[in-house]
Amino acid sequence: MELRGAHVLLTGASGGIGAAMAEAFASVGARLSLAARSKDVLDDLASRLDGKAFVVDLSEPDQVDGLIGRVESEAGPIDVLVNNAGVATSEFFGEVDPDVIRRLARVNFEAPMLLTRNVLPGMIERNRGHLVFTGSLAGTGGFPGLAAYGASKAGLSNFEAALRIELRDTSVGTTVLAPGPVDTAMYDDLLDSSYLDGVIKRLDLFQLIPRKSPAMVAERAVAAVAAERSLVAIPRRLTVNHWLREVPTTLTKLVLTGVDVGPGSNTDHR
Repeated sequence: MELRGAHVLLTGASGGIGAAMAEAFASVGARLSLAARSKDVLDDLASRLDGKAFVVDLSEPDQVDGLIGRVESEAGPIDVLVNNAGVATSEFFGEVDPDVIRRLARVNFEAPMLLTRNVLPGMIERNRGHLVFTGSLAGTGGFPGLAAYGASKAGLSNFEAALRIELRDTSVGTTVLAPGPVDTAMYDDLLDSSYLDGVIKRLDLFQLIPRKSPAMVAERAVAAVAAERSLVAIPRRLTVNHWLREVPTTLTKLVLTGVDVGPGSNTDHR
């Protein structure tokens, strides 16, 4: 996909991977609409990258429902939607505050689905678009202390897999960004969790999941969108986790070969 001049809406843009992706998309000439809760940080980043800032709380349904229309009315049709916003919790699941679970599920899983639902008809009509979902290594298996977070990321990965099949006859592509540990404030918070302490020490002992920089993750994400690749696994040796997760999807695709499954098989997109 040609990214120079493309309009990118990026959620969770105020820090970590999101801010790094904003820099990376700007470096290839994309136009940016940046969404997050932190107004001051967001305004500064948008000003520096010549983008537009949209303050939004993705745990609030009304704000989620209005975001796509708001962005497109102010900045034009969206070519790339990057569903990057996310929250985490690292407690024994039986002790997690139910309100935390609700907010996590809304931000990590419900909001990306609804934003995708709202942006997709326009992309299909324009015959151009790409959808990006920031998943996680935690979405490929069960990690103690990350039950809620991992479940939301697994759901996001499965959503993308089904969507990829539905969109196979269209010009709309999808990418899952699936990193292990990244040097962000969110990961620092996980490191402070006494519940995860033993798990992280064991993984560090075997150097199974070395921490990567947000800039490296962002660079590979932008390259994947440009090349229309469906997966970015970081580090690359963890690709096997995602191949294993993809086996049922691959079998489904084979079974459905020749079957009309999405709007690309029908010119009426109403």
